[in-house]
This record gives sequence, C-alpha cells and structure tokens, in this order.
Amino acid sequence: MSDSLDQIFIRAKQLLLSPLGNAPDWVIQIASSLINIFALLGVFLMLFALISVLERKILGRMQNRYGPNRVGPFGLFQPVADGIKMLIKEDIVPTRADKIVHFLAPILIAATAVLALGVIPYGRNMTPFAIDSGILFFFAVGSTTELAVFMAGWGSNNKFSMLGAMRAIAQMISYELPLIITVLPVVMVVGALSPDRIVAAQGGYAFGFALCWFVFTPWGAAAFILFFVSGLVESNRTPFDVPEGESEIVAGHMTEYSGFKYATFFMAEYIGMFAISGLGITLFLGGWHAPIRALEFIPSYLWFFAKLSALLFVYIWLRGTLPRMRVDQIMNFAWKFMLPMAFTCVVAAAVWHYAGRGFAGWLWSLGIIAVVYLMLSLMLDTRRKFAPRTYRFAE
Repeated sequence: MSDSLDQIFIRAKQLLLSPLGNAPDWVIQIASSLINIFALLGVFLMLFALISVLERKILGRMQNRYGPNRVGPFGLFQPVADGIKMLIKEDIVPTRADKIVHFLAPILIAATAVLALGVIPYGRNMTPFAIDSGILFFFAVGSTTELAVFMAGWGSNNKFSMLGAMRAIAQMISYELPLIITVLPVVMVVGALSPDRIVAAQGGYAFGFALCWFVFTPWGAAAFILFFVSGLVESNRTPFDVPEGESEIVAGHMTEYSGFKYATFFMAEYIGMFAISGLGITLFLGGWHAPIRALEFIPSYLWFFAKLSALLFVYIWLRGTLPRMRVDQIMNFAWKFMLPMAFTCVVAAAVWHYAGRGFAGWLWSLGIIAVVYLMLSLMLDTRRKFAPRTYRFAE
C-alpha cells in the first residue's frame, strides 16, 4: 500500500500517456514533458499563493497582530483577492522607458525561476527532468537572473531603478561564488552532478537514523549554513533585501513596475526561494529520504515538502526577527568571511573523504573548519566596527 501511494503520481502520468502507446517516441516525450511542466506550475503556483498568505499571518502572530483575516475563512482567499487586484491594476510604463526591455524583464526572471525547479527530485522517481548535469543546469539557468534584474533597471530609465539593479547584481554575484563553492564538496564526495545520484548517496541508515545525510558531517553542516545564507541573498530576503531599501531607493529595480508585471517579479522571488531551498534539501538534507527508517512508510514526496516547509518557515522567521543590513556590511561579509569558509568546506570534505569517511575523518574535518573559523573571527574583529558610538556636541 505504501509503495502504491508513493508512486501514485507516476502511475497517474503513465495512465495519461497510455492512449499514446502506438505514437512515435518524440510525441510521447513531448507529451511527458508537457505533463511535467503543467504539474510543476500547478504545484508551485498553488504553493506561492499559500505561502503569500501564510507568511503574512505568521509575521502577524510574531508581531502580536492577526494578519489577513477578512477575505474568506481565516483570510485564506486573500491570494485570490491580491491576484485579481494585480490583474485589473493599470500597467504604467514610463514615457522614456525601453518598452521592449521593460516588458521582457519580468518574463525572463519568472522563466528562469521555473526552469530551475525542473531538475530537483521531489520524491522517488519524481524528478521532472532527470539530466546527468542537473546541478550545472540549475546554476546555469539561475545565473540569468542578474541579466533580468539589469534589464528591469535599465529598461525603466529611472536612476533609482538602475541604482537598485546595480545593488542587486553586486550582491547576487558576490554571493553566487560561495553558493556554488559550497556545492562543490557534495559533488566531489558523490562524484556526480546528478541530483538523483546525490540523493541516492544519502539514502543509508545507521542505527535506524539517517546519519548519512551530508548535513551530519562537519563540512556538510558548515556548507549547508553557508548555502542557506547565500540562498537568502539570492532570494532577496531579509536581512539581505538591500535592493528594496524603501527609505533609499523605493522598490529597487521594480520601482517603475505596476500591476501584473510587479506581481510577476514578486512571484519569481518566491519561486526562486522554493528552488534554492529544494536544492539545499537535495544536497544536504537527504532529499526525499525519511529521517528515521521506521517512518519510510510515509510517501517520499511528503518528506520532501515537509523539509521544504521547515526551510520556508525559517525564511519567514528571519524576516520577522532581523533588521536589514547595510550594503557595505553585506559585501564585506561575502568576500571576507563567506568565500574563505566556502573554500574551507571543500578542503574539509576532501580530508574527510581521504581519511576513510570514518570518525577520524570527521574529527579532522571539524578541526579544519574550527581553525579557519577562529582565524577569520580574529582577523575580522567586528567589535571595533560595532562598538558603542560616542557623540560629541558643540557647546
């Protein structure tokens, strides 16, 4: 029963393709791809609508208020009201804007976010597009986000939009380096760029627990934290939402957008957050594997989305807790701390692997990370930068 429930979507897809049994292979492949695409869009657009209202309600509870509670039962129809509002709002384009570039920017940023979802394994045999270089494809597609942000700033013909775009591109490029480098240890240890093989490498159990997840190694835990922080920046989330500093540059590269175009940017940010969280689950948290052998009867896709929900809650929690950082603090943190620690994870993973992946390798890996962390803490002493200020006033 558990296996039939676990593979229910695979069998539903086979049932949909069964009328094409005598068709040419290319027709079946196209039909299969279309089913995968519509399934991805359906699931993640629904998740976007749900998280948009849940985030507001969770933040409301954290701030001792209710959040949306007027439209529908418990305010659950608020995303429908927001969608209708965005659809009927006037689409205003500046007179001197590059209208073609201004129009294409939100389409490109949304398309890249959706494409990145296609290579993530959501359950057993549930990778929409299983390719051998899935990790490489993910970052190749995701790197076009900077181009879309630049198009939005340039096409708006607005100094504030351009300034916001430059700030967004600067921080995205700076944090893409540690983001990619923290993936290298996993690729090195597994010896593959395929997300499915990476998940399979974390499928064992020790003493009934999933201790084979890479997050339970010193290098994996450090890399996961660095990956998560870099994901916050790439998703333009608090405390790294500098491109949308309302008191400085209004809405950044989205300043001159309204109506459904603005909603597309908003949707792309959330879908990008889903994609980067899903990749983190695949790389470090065992993908769709259960944390305990006794819980394997629960369908694999439910485990994946449970982990995804936990990470999304942390994103919301941080938004309701931390203030926005200054842009110079963000850049210093990327180049002076994140990047050296990311390279340290690569070295620690190599030592762990060549030491036999046992307890000795675990200790050596932990020692390397601890030594580098302490050295960086001493070299980058922040007590002087954030010491209490002394204000002197004229007599």
